[in-house]
Amino acid sequence: MRNIRKAMPEFIADAAVRADVFVSERTGMTRSSVKKLADEGHLFSDDVPVKAGHVLKEGSRVRLEVPPPRPVRARPEDLPVDILYEDGDIAVINKPRGMSVHAGAGRVDGTLVNALLYHLKSLSSINGEIRPGIVHRIDKDTTGLLVVAENDAAHLSLARQIAEKSCKREYLALLEGVLKEDRGRVDTCFGRDPKDRLKMAVLPAGGRRAVTEYEVVERFPANTLAHFALQTGRTHQIRVHAKYLGHPVVGDAVYGYRRQRFSLEGQLLHAFRLTLTHPRTGERMTFEAPLPEDFRHVLDVLRSEK
Repeated sequence: MRNIRKAMPEFIADAAVRADVFVSERTGMTRSSVKKLADEGHLFSDDVPVKAGHVLKEGSRVRLEVPPPRPVRARPEDLPVDILYEDGDIAVINKPRGMSVHAGAGRVDGTLVNALLYHLKSLSSINGEIRPGIVHRIDKDTTGLLVVAENDAAHLSLARQIAEKSCKREYLALLEGVLKEDRGRVDTCFGRDPKDRLKMAVLPAGGRRAVTEYEVVERFPANTLAHFALQTGRTHQIRVHAKYLGHPVVGDAVYGYRRQRFSLEGQLLHAFRLTLTHPRTGERMTFEAPLPEDFRHVLDVLRSEK
């Protein structure tokens, strides 16, 4: 085939099994991803294209070919965005719930990047055309602060601060249950959940190190308002570490309780404070963002019940 970005190694089936199940187990890809590639003619058994549901024979040679990604370029969109600070080098944004930071998983429009391309004159180019200006990110349904680089020099400075942990990112989260300790530190191995590749998990070994510090702000009969400070920046880190503590974030549909008391559109996790050194002036700067309305409402309800 032409223009192949990645050819997986050839695998030998050791039993009669569905092709998508077999390839998913061998590669770590989701079955839906395998099915999509199979539907496009990129899955082969003994050099013959097969569908995802094809039952392999023992001894069959299985090969998956992954075509190059289609080029995607983010386009400007006139979307509302809360820019707390902007000076031509950096912009500090208070991201709302439900907005992805950049394109991914089939989403190319409606992201923070689309909004920034419309509202700002320039963004750094280091992360390419799909993630211009993005130095770090927060989850789609997490609210609060992130800093954006408006030029490449600022981007390199901010990335270095994050790597050296001089850029401080602090969060408030409402947790299920009551934390016994007033403060603590979670230091774990961290990586993809071996049972569900779409999730992250604390691992018994391997992966990457993830460190989160936490402190109780306020206790309620069945919940805890806690302050979290990131020492590393892994995907879903606070949400996974909260689950690891036995107190997942309220409203978290992925890592939290199946039954939720409050009707929420996302987890009550808010990046409320960001401290950094300005890339050009060297000034130490701290920004804060108030809790979103739904978070404040839940706290009001809980306080009225105390």
